[in-house]
Amino acid sequence: MNKRYTEIYEDIKKQILDGTYPPGEKLPSENEFCRIYRTSRGTVRRALDLLAKEGFVNSVHGKGVFVLDANLITFSFGGLVSFKEASESSGQAFVTTVPLFEVVTIDKPLQAKTKLPLGQEAYRLFRVRSLKNERIIFDINYFRKDIVRDLTREIAEQSIYEYLEDKLGAKIGFARRIIHVEPVTALDKAHLDVKGYNLVAVVKNFVHLHDGTLFEYTESRHRPDRFEFTDFARRR
Repeated sequence: MNKRYTEIYEDIKKQILDGTYPPGEKLPSENEFCRIYRTSRGTVRRALDLLAKEGFVNSVHGKGVFVLDANLITFSFGGLVSFKEASESSGQAFVTTVPLFEVVTIDKPLQAKTKLPLGQEAYRLFRVRSLKNERIIFDINYFRKDIVRDLTREIAEQSIYEYLEDKLGAKIGFARRIIHVEPVTALDKAHLDVKGYNLVAVVKNFVHLHDGTLFEYTESRHRPDRFEFTDFARRR
């Protein structure tokens, strides 16, 4: 499989994020990129198409390809990335702690909530995301134990997706998301610096492997003043 276009995509993306190509700037032409990367126009076009799909650039017919403001989409819900990947892309130094790490069996109430198979063993985690010593995101995770094998608290503090893909060789496919607002709970008060807010923004993720197997349910609870829903849409 030709992976050259992904290498080019990653290199251009890095230059967009580090400011080499700032927002509003016109990128080099396809022919110029062909000379820079010593590759074909088809390969360059695939890399640019991927950047456009993720909202980093926009192609204007007859004028060229222009850089969009990447900061507006770094924490977009349009893609499926790990929290570690998202925070690294944003340049924000989040710290993750894991106050709860246990194994549970999916009973009927949990099956109704998570959609994971009844009777399946799962890792249940609480993960708290802090920025500048302020706890602003509280994640409640359930991962199928037979798929995310030998998970540890230390791995959970870093990146479970990285472990799943790089160490276990699994391929994450897609997610279904539900975003809504809920009243603050006792758990929220224990694990978030709620600052008197009585509501939290909640993002529920049902994540599947590439073959369609549901392996994760995550409930990400955000303090409302630190939550912003951002998406990138392109008319087809």
